[in-house]
Amino acid sequence: MAPALIDTVENLSDTCQFKSKKNDSSSVKQSNPSLQVTVDHRIEMLEGPIERPGPGDVLLHIKATGICGSDIHFWKRGAIGELKVEGNCILGHEAAGLVIEVGEGVSTVRKGDRVAIEPQVPCGTCFSCTSGRTNLCPQVKFIGVYPYHGSLQRFKVHPARYVHKLPENVSYAQGALLEPLSVVLHGLSRVKLSIGRGAMICGAGPIGLIALAAARASGAHPLVITDLEPKRLAFAKKFVPSCQVYQVNTTLSTESNAALIRAIFGPTEYEAPATILECTGVESSVVTAAHVVRTGGDLMVIGVGKDIMNNLPFMKISLSEINLKFINRYTDTWPAAISALSGGILNLDRMITHTFPLESAMDAFNLCSDVTQGSIKIQIVDDKVLD
Repeated sequence: MAPALIDTVENLSDTCQFKSKKNDSSSVKQSNPSLQVTVDHRIEMLEGPIERPGPGDVLLHIKATGICGSDIHFWKRGAIGELKVEGNCILGHEAAGLVIEVGEGVSTVRKGDRVAIEPQVPCGTCFSCTSGRTNLCPQVKFIGVYPYHGSLQRFKVHPARYVHKLPENVSYAQGALLEPLSVVLHGLSRVKLSIGRGAMICGAGPIGLIALAAARASGAHPLVITDLEPKRLAFAKKFVPSCQVYQVNTTLSTESNAALIRAIFGPTEYEAPATILECTGVESSVVTAAHVVRTGGDLMVIGVGKDIMNNLPFMKISLSEINLKFINRYTDTWPAAISALSGGILNLDRMITHTFPLESAMDAFNLCSDVTQGSIKIQIVDDKVLD
């Protein structure tokens, strides 16, 4: 059921009738600042609506939201594939927050729980949903994608079924990293990583770095990560010191870059990486990866690219029986992702290079849109104490 729109917090139930410290008997209006993308490729800080949770919903105070590359795409390009910005939309989907009110029938969480948001809300009844592949639901409601408002606001209503309680040793910032970690975990579920077997990661952005850390945790070795930007490769080397880095040379052909990368692994076909995690979605990177991967190996494209790629080496992929695979978001990954962080299997804290308050969200986006500035994962936080 859609949440009922309310004008001010004075109309909420008691859990959200915040009191003034100066006069406990007087209710005060609460603002809901939000970062919204517009049809004409602008971002603006605007007052967002505050909603009451309906049956099965929870009202959250969003504490941390990470900026994703898709947020930048919606701002700069206005679309990702068939997903288009056709009206104002609050961005953000990598989020964690505090439950401040629960709707009727909610028993899995309660007021005061710290939770991470799973941003996709599938229909639950279509073929994909009933066959266990909810990430492929054609009716999915994904927050931060028009027309579904996202988490870059103070208050957000979300179905209780798609929030996950955080253990005490997992912070809000770490909780907001569970979404990109889930992307990687879903990709890894469709390939094989083995102890002592080499793997390659294309792209040293946030997803690539998480993939690198996850591959290292799996025992895969040697690991090679590629990128165009030397600052990101330097960060990758500090993040996982055992990895080797390769800066893609744009003056060389994809085949020549591939030959140099293969040489890092060793001179024989056996030593070539059996698994490549392509985390950029850039056509030239996918092509390079196709020339690097071992005969019969897995090339998993995790990154999001252009609508059409025209130059894939079809016969190379075909004659080598390369398994070219793709993913769309994730399914059933949050429990494992939470376990990986709370259990110390992965430590992704160093990826958070910049933090901005909610009111400065536009500054955060401007920084994130320029990869040469050295940011990796930028998070927008709201430490406001609700009276």
